[in-house]
Amino acid sequence: MWHFADIGAGCQEAAGRGAVRGDGRAFDISGCFLYNPLRGKDPVEVTMAKDVYGSIQKELGDGRKSLSDKYRDIFVGRRGWMAFFKFGLLNWLAGFSGAFGYALRKALYPSLLGEVGKGVVFGRHLTFRHPHKIRIGANTVIDDFVVLDAKGEENEGILIGANAYIGRGAILSCKEGSIRLGDFTNVSANCTLLSETEIILGRYCFLAGNCYLVAGGNHSFRDVATPIMLQPSLAKGGIRIGDDVWLGAGVIVLDGSAIGSHSVVGAGSVVAINLPEYAFARGSRALKVEDRRGEPCAPGAPSAPSAPY
Repeated sequence: MWHFADIGAGCQEAAGRGAVRGDGRAFDISGCFLYNPLRGKDPVEVTMAKDVYGSIQKELGDGRKSLSDKYRDIFVGRRGWMAFFKFGLLNWLAGFSGAFGYALRKALYPSLLGEVGKGVVFGRHLTFRHPHKIRIGANTVIDDFVVLDAKGEENEGILIGANAYIGRGAILSCKEGSIRLGDFTNVSANCTLLSETEIILGRYCFLAGNCYLVAGGNHSFRDVATPIMLQPSLAKGGIRIGDDVWLGAGVIVLDGSAIGSHSVVGAGSVVAINLPEYAFARGSRALKVEDRRGEPCAPGAPSAPSAPY
C-alpha cells in the first residue's frame, strides 16, 4: 500500500510566497490571481485544460460516438465485456442494506476497484466511474451516497489514504484530473472536490460540511456570440493543501491556490490566493462587476453579469 507522507512537502515553499496579485481580467470569471503555486512559476496567462472530459453533457452530445462508446468512456473507462460486467456488479451491490449488503461489498469491492486496503467500510448507494483508477487505503470509511468519479484518459484518478473518512453525499470528481487525499483526512458530508488538473490534500486534513474545491472549472468568455458553456475550459495548475489543515463549513478553494500546513480557514471563506503555514484566514471577497463587451457597467445595474463563485 502507498503512503502519503510527502503530499504536504513542497506546499510550504509555494504557500510561503504569499499572495501574488493580478487583475484577472479577460479570462478569469472568478477573479482569481494568475499565479500557479504548484509549478513555482511567475504569474502567467492561464492555460487551456484538456477538453476531453469537459462535462458529461458534452460527452453525451457528441454525435461521433455510439451510445455504447459514450457509456464506456463516461462510466466504465475500459473496453471489453469483463469491464462492463464488473461495472454492472458494482452498481448491483450498491443498494443492498444491512449486514448482508456490507458483507457483499466488503468481499467483492476490492476485486472491482483499482486497490483497496484492509478494513475499508463501504456504505450504500455509492457511485463509481472508471473504478479501476480508484485506490483506497486501509481502514477508510466511505459513507452512503458518495460519488467517486475518476474519469479521464490519461489521469491518475482518485487515491484516498489510510484511516480516512469520506462523508455522506460527498463528491470526488475528476475531469481528466486527479485527486489525492492523505492518511487520516476527513471529508465531511456534501463536500465537493472537482479536478480538471490536480487536487492534493495532505494528512490529517479536515473539511467541514459543504466545502467546495475546484481545480479548473473556469471558462473563457471572450466570445460573446458563443454560449459560455461551449467555450474552452481554463486551468491554473490545481490545488495543493498541506498537512493538518482545517477548512470550515462552506469554504470555497479556487484553482491555483495553495494552503500551507497547520492552517485554518473560517466558515464561508473564499480562498483564491496562497496561504502560508499556520495561517488563520477568514472572510469573503467583494463582488467586482464589469461588462464582458468592454462597455461601461454601473455596479448593481440589471445588465451586469453575476459571478458564479
